[in-house]
Amino acid sequence: MKKVKKKYLSRRIRAFFLLIFLMLLLLSVMLTLLFIFKGVSFLWALMLYIISIAMAVIFHFWIVLPFGKFEHLMELVADGYSFDNLQECEYSISPEMEHAMQQLRRMIDQKEILRASKKQAEYLALQNQINPHFLYNTLEGIRGETLAVGLDSVANMTESLATFFRYTISKGDRLVTLAEELKNVRDYYTIQRYRFGERLSLQIEYDKSEERQLMDFLMPKLTLQPLVENAVYHGIERKLGTGHIWIKIEMTRKRLLIVVSDDGLGIESEQLEEMNQRLQRMKVENVEQRVEQKGGIAISNVSNRIKLLFGESYGLHMYSVINGGTDVEITLPLVREDRTIEGRDFTV
Repeated sequence: MKKVKKKYLSRRIRAFFLLIFLMLLLLSVMLTLLFIFKGVSFLWALMLYIISIAMAVIFHFWIVLPFGKFEHLMELVADGYSFDNLQECEYSISPEMEHAMQQLRRMIDQKEILRASKKQAEYLALQNQINPHFLYNTLEGIRGETLAVGLDSVANMTESLATFFRYTISKGDRLVTLAEELKNVRDYYTIQRYRFGERLSLQIEYDKSEERQLMDFLMPKLTLQPLVENAVYHGIERKLGTGHIWIKIEMTRKRLLIVVSDDGLGIESEQLEEMNQRLQRMKVENVEQRVEQKGGIAISNVSNRIKLLFGESYGLHMYSVINGGTDVEITLPLVREDRTIEGRDFTV
């Protein structure tokens, strides 16, 4: 903060010397006029000089100083200083200036989020440099052997595992159809059934008359599966008895609404409020998460990707009651095969 005050003081000194320069410039102009027009009285020349100085002072304090102050504020905000830091420097910030600074801060934050997203994608790409064909071929080999000895259940699980891996680490972070996302969820559910058995059930609900239209809508890849995985690990795994997961899909005139629900243990109200606050804003921390975190891709990352693609009016919201389960509501725009909405291109 001392560095900021020192920098601000140096700017004020430069502005003061600029004012002196303007006054000397006007004095030289006045003396020149006296020399050229000898008939001009000294009194008139003095009045002209005073008026000129007044105009220079007004120009300095009304235009030069505010502009310099605004420029300095923009530099400080771009460097990451908050409004509290600026208040310590005894800045007075007008509502218009505060709005402009918030807009600049928002653009800088979004750029930083995009940078972090790219960094995470590059990191995951390095992690996934195991030859996928080797993995698929190995799983297919295991599947063939189990079929040969009559272990159909193991063969089915191996097939689901191979399909799940193929979808998860396929090249590109792209928009996929709802049908593709649901297929990936079913593959994940098949794998988990071998662990939980009859303890776990999955039900997908939507209006069958709208099925063809619904299944063509697009969304970021890996939107649904992380939420189902979160429901399994944090809602049902620690629960005694059976656990149920529902995926309910419907569309309004402008939006696609998907709710992933479970009847697990639920979430404490304070933790729920904190999670919803995190889901409502785009932050770099939501991207730069620990990859080894149990439960896979955090739901905050899912919401973050949706907001980056479609805007802050879309994303996730959670509802929960202790011992009454959890609902995660996904709000998406109605995006079809052309991958555009309202003139924006969402191809990634």
